[in-house]
Order: sequence, then structure tokens, then C-alpha cells
Amino acid sequence: MKVSFTAKEYTRVLELTQMGLWVAAKATDRYAEVEQKLLAFATPLGCADLVEGDEGDLRPSEKLETGTIAKKIMEFSEDVFWRELVERLAERDLRGELGSTKLTDELSAKETQRLEEIEEGYWRDFEAHGTDHLVLLKGGRG
Repeated sequence: MKVSFTAKEYTRVLELTQMGLWVAAKATDRYAEVEQKLLAFATPLGCADLVEGDEGDLRPSEKLETGTIAKKIMEFSEDVFWRELVERLAERDLRGELGSTKLTDELSAKETQRLEEIEEGYWRDFEAHGTDHLVLLKGGRG
């Protein structure tokens, strides 16, 4: 197969690869050979500054790992944090409202609507105050 990239396109491929490897952190051995192949094209494609090391032991340079990739990963992490926090708190609160008599995990339309209302309330509060109003009561609800 023949594939051609401009230096700019190849840079984007390397950025995507590094972001993907960051997400797949525990499975990097699975992708190591493919990563080495991609990194080996850096010099021929005019992107030698994005890679360091010797053939067979190539790694992304600091230039590649900082900048755009670091910013995108931070944005992703931030988004995941807030989304998970809102969803988990809302689900906890809804379970508290429904009580132990709820027989199934499946939510009715009314319960789904209530869950969304609770989530919206958390989003509003977190957007306005971050975690300043968040308090952890150890051992229960007080």
C-alpha cells in the first residue's frame, strides 16, 4: 500500500497516535511496533524534530508531546472529570430519591427526566463555583 502525507498531515497523524497511546496507556505494548513504524517516517517526511532516539528505539520528542497534544489531553481529562462527577452524583441522588423499593435498574421516562434535571443543577453549580461548594460527608449524608 502506498500512502503519502505532507509534513503537516504526518504531524497530525503523529499527534493522533500519541493521544491514542495516552488513552490506551495500559496497552502500549500492543501498539509499540506500529508506533515505531510511524515514528520511523519522521525524518523522510521532514519531521525529524518530532522524534528522538535510534532506529528501533524511537520515541516522540518533547516538541511533539508538549504543545497541541498536551493541551488536547488536558481538555479531555477536564471534560471527563466533570462529566463523570455530574453523572455519578446525579445517579446517587436519584437512587436516594427512589429509595430501596426500586426493583429494576431500567429508568422510566419520568425517572430519566428527573435524572437530567439533577444533572442540570449540578452543571449550573459547577460552572458557577467549580468544586467550592462540594463537600464530602464521610460515613453518609450527615
